[in-house]
Amino acid sequence: MTQQPENLQQSPGGSGSGGQIASFFDFAGLHTNLRTEVLAGLTTFVTMAYILIVNPGILSEAIFLQESGDLFGELVMATGISAAFATLIMGLYAKLPFVLAPGMGINAYFAFTVVLGLGVPWRVALAAVFVEGIIFILLTITNVRSKIVEAIPEAVKHATTAGIGMFIAYIGLKSAGLITASEATLTTLGSLKSPSTAVSILGLLITAALFARRVNGALLWGILGTALLAWIFGVAPWPSGFMAIPQAPVDLFGQAFVGLGEMAKINIWEMIGIIFVFLFVDLFDTIGTLTGLGSKAGYIDAEGKFPGVEKAFMADAVGTTAGAILGTSTVTTYIESASGIYEGGRSGFTAVVSALLFLAALLFIPFFSGIPSFATAPALILVGVMMMTAARMIDWDDPASAIAAFLTIIVMSLSFSIAEGLAMGLIAYPVVKAFQGRASQTTIGMWILAAVFILRYIFITE
Repeated sequence: MTQQPENLQQSPGGSGSGGQIASFFDFAGLHTNLRTEVLAGLTTFVTMAYILIVNPGILSEAIFLQESGDLFGELVMATGISAAFATLIMGLYAKLPFVLAPGMGINAYFAFTVVLGLGVPWRVALAAVFVEGIIFILLTITNVRSKIVEAIPEAVKHATTAGIGMFIAYIGLKSAGLITASEATLTTLGSLKSPSTAVSILGLLITAALFARRVNGALLWGILGTALLAWIFGVAPWPSGFMAIPQAPVDLFGQAFVGLGEMAKINIWEMIGIIFVFLFVDLFDTIGTLTGLGSKAGYIDAEGKFPGVEKAFMADAVGTTAGAILGTSTVTTYIESASGIYEGGRSGFTAVVSALLFLAALLFIPFFSGIPSFATAPALILVGVMMMTAARMIDWDDPASAIAAFLTIIVMSLSFSIAEGLAMGLIAYPVVKAFQGRASQTTIGMWILAAVFILRYIFITE
């Protein structure tokens, strides 16, 4: 039985209207009502609906048939359906007000590191996500997850979140043209006179203002506002349409199974490394998100336990597996769910409302397709800002924690690879602890992970 949120008062009318819905989701026991849950679901959707634009924008760089972007519409479909499916499981099975969708950061790793960087065919990359989802399901069933968690230093966990944030922001700066390549310095400031860059900067200011004023859906409104400016000033063509009956994503559906058959062509150690990163990021991102949201919603008891959290992990794992079949990268729980919780959402019906809105939004794919990639840059940069807050949880006074965290963050962004950042942090932490004479503060699991990455660099990496 979940703990009652202490900061909520009984809503007028008890569970309010809703009948069987109110009974199924225990509105009375959670001190909520139908109106509050619907408003919370709407708020959460508006806050994170930007994923319908940003995720296809990132994945379309790597997932295409003839040229980049030719599967954008299908990727919007895959994003929306996978988000709706996983969120429905969270709402109906776990009965929690958390919303899921393809994760930011891990989608960049999928596109820019695995497919474009390592040259892994995108179908094989989807197969890796599918395998990761199956492993996550098994870990959830067997509770092995807790043992893996114990082997990862806290500093590296927090640094991973912060590093992904910096990585995402770097991609946003690149998309906006604020950062460009340079033969002399590798990267440099782009031309601020470029029309698309100028519009992106203006969009960033608008989005930052909305974000600073804590406007619900600030990122989504920022994307739409930036796109509108681009259309008005002729920097990008107007959308070819507004809404249409969506077509099934036949070019993506089931391609993960095709990729499974092609996995044998890829270096086995390289594939293990890719799957490990998918699993690691999904695992710890979900753990951190659920812990934070559970605390905000009042689900965590006095002993620090979260009753029923394994059901939430299962929703995440099944969502990832289904998402891979549909054609998108790892699905995870979104911290933006906090916006609905702040609106009073406490039951799974909040998630159900958000899921239905994701499905309804698929009618507007022609409109989404007309949004230029640089219009998403402000959202990417501010998502980076939000994720960087994890850095304050790092013990910067401890040399091992500080060095491991810093290497994780800086290498992750500058190498354009989440995997390399994780490797550096996991190697550095136990080694520096040993230099400190504090090897007793490490675990066998930490040394095993460090050894795995060291062997990878010796025998696999060129």
